[in-house]
This record gives sequence, structure tokens and C-alpha cells, in this order.
Amino acid sequence: MQGRGQPESTTPAGSLVSSATGSNLSEWVDRHSRQLFIFPAVFLILVFSIFPLVASLLITFTRIRPRAGGYQIRWVGFKNFKKLFTGSEQYHLLGTFEGISIFGWVVIVVIAVAMIYWLYRYSQQDFRLVGFAGRLITASATFGIAVLFGATLFSGNNFGTIPMTLIYVLLGCSVQFLIGLGLAYLCSLPIAGRAFFRVVFFVPLMITPVGIAYQWRMLADMRLGPVTPLWHWAGLGEFAWGSNALAARLMVMVADGWMWIPFMFVVMLAALETVSRDQVEAAEVDGAGKWFIFRDITWPQIAPVAGTVVLIRWIEGFKLVDIPNVMTNGGPGIATETLTMHSWTRWRSLDFAGSSAVAYTLLVVAVIICVSFFNFVIRKHAHKL
Repeated sequence: MQGRGQPESTTPAGSLVSSATGSNLSEWVDRHSRQLFIFPAVFLILVFSIFPLVASLLITFTRIRPRAGGYQIRWVGFKNFKKLFTGSEQYHLLGTFEGISIFGWVVIVVIAVAMIYWLYRYSQQDFRLVGFAGRLITASATFGIAVLFGATLFSGNNFGTIPMTLIYVLLGCSVQFLIGLGLAYLCSLPIAGRAFFRVVFFVPLMITPVGIAYQWRMLADMRLGPVTPLWHWAGLGEFAWGSNALAARLMVMVADGWMWIPFMFVVMLAALETVSRDQVEAAEVDGAGKWFIFRDITWPQIAPVAGTVVLIRWIEGFKLVDIPNVMTNGGPGIATETLTMHSWTRWRSLDFAGSSAVAYTLLVVAVIICVSFFNFVIRKHAHKL
């Protein structure tokens, strides 16, 4: 019996349960709000990135042939990779191996000794299994690149799309970075007209790769191009650069550099403008030279940005296909063909499995090089700061 003066409860039991459930749901949403916001992006990545990667990986182990009404798919295992590395397509991917020169052997031995010493030093310091495994992969990849270049480029043999891609990425991007850094440094100084130069250097970045390729193909035309008189004056009027492997490679690298140097310039100029002027002025008062100021004050402050921009450029460099395709169609022969273009030509010829195998070879090469650079250059420098 309820006592007098105590109001009788009129709230239904179901309402209490509903209120408690709603409160718990709200608290759960608050606790997991970050995961809920990230989930759509993760889902899109899984659908549009991971699934195509897995599907294309399965294709590399098959042989697909068009037929009436569809395709004939047959499981072949690692035969596509075997054909690339040791079979009929070896010359296309790696190059020809007709004997290694003395200089080639010297390069291979020097790199091998350097990598062994690097691993030995790490094993004598703060040894960790994961760290050693990462260094072992990097050392093995570096030795493999040394063998590849020692047997092809340094021995006078023809090289395939992997060496050519590495030249474009490692050599071409390094030159682009140095030029971009130099231009950025000049424009960071109090010189007349630097605002104008900043705009001019930025213009090529707004042109598409195909447009740049056609532009340089036209400029390099030594018979009918707009600068033909200049080529004749230089004694190159009859020189067919498109049929010369070295000249064709240089022209592709020049066009690629003309497109990407502005990117290096813009990023490094922004980094240079964040350098502390107090430290620079104090060093100038103490009589320090320009080189000392740049080496000991400026470079340590812009090095993280420099490492990041080089890494981004390397990743983009592995995708190079537009410029060599338009300027040379990969020729003469396969002299200017990159791994990306190699994969595309296989796909265009309806060799889907071979195209996928080349693409995964490119993926492995790019991941090892870029991850190694990030771990042993960018992160190492960041830990010192």
C-alpha cells in the first residue's frame, strides 16, 4: 500500500527502457565518433583500391584470351613472372646480359661490400629483428639494382624498362630537385624582379603532361619545328634525335623536368621562406659565408620538406607514361619505355595477365625504394631534430 503524500508514478516501464537505450546509444556514438567518421573513407578505399589490387593480383596468375562471347581464363601460376624475368620478355623488362665488363664488376662488388658493412654496423648496435629485416630488404634491393646496372648500363648492353624507369626516377628527379632548389634559393634572396620570376617558373606546372610532350616534340623537330634555324646554326639540322637512344632519353628527361621543376621550386621556396631570419642574420654578423649559412642553418630547417617533396616526386616518377608515349612512343625500340608504359602496351595488346604482372613488378619496386627512402632518410633525419 502506498503511503499518503507520495505521488503515484505514472511513467511506463517501456519509456524508461527506451530512454536508457537511447542514452546508451548516444554515449556509444560519442565514444566511437572518430571511427564512425573514418569508416566511410575506409570503406571507399577498400572498394576502389584494395579490391582492384586483389583482383589484378589474381589475374597475374592466369592467362586470359578473348574469345567469342567472352574470355577464356586459365590458371598458369607464376608463368607470367617467369616469362618476364627469365623468359622471352626478359630483354623487355631487364635488358640483355651479354657479359659483364670490369667496370660493371667493380660497381657490383663495391655496392655488395657497402651493403654488408651497413648490415654489420647495425647488428653491432641497437639490434632489432624488425629493423634488421627492413635493412636486409633494402640492402638486397640495392644489390639487385647494382647487378642490373652493372650488367647492362655499365657493360654497354641494352637495358629494359626497369633500369630505364630507375634512371628517370633516381637520376631525373634528383636533377629536378637540385634545379628547383637552386631557383627557389635565388628567388628567396632580395633580388630585383623576383616576383616576376616566381610567376614565370610556376607556369609550366599548369600545363598538362600531354601538352608538354607535344610542345617539346615540336620544339625538338630539327627540320620543321619553330626553332629549326637554331638547330641548323648549331649544326644539328640533320640529326634525328628520335632514332638515337641516348638523345631520345635525354629529350624525355628534359620535357619531364620542365614539367616538374616548378613543383620542386614552389615547395622549396615555401620552405625557404620559413627559415628563421634571426639565425641567418646572426651568422652574417659573425662573418659566416653563404655556403656555411646554407649548410648549417638553412638546410637543417628545410631538410624534412626536401625529403618529403623528393619522395612525392619519386612516387609520381614511377607513373611516367604520357611524355615518352607522345614524344617517342617508347622508341627507338624500347629505349624510352617505362614500366608503366610497358604495362599499358601489354594491356593494349590484350595481354591482360602480362600487363598485370608488369604492374605488380612496378608496385614492388616502387614500394621498396620509396619505403626505404622514407625509413632511412626522412624518419632518420626527423629523429635527429
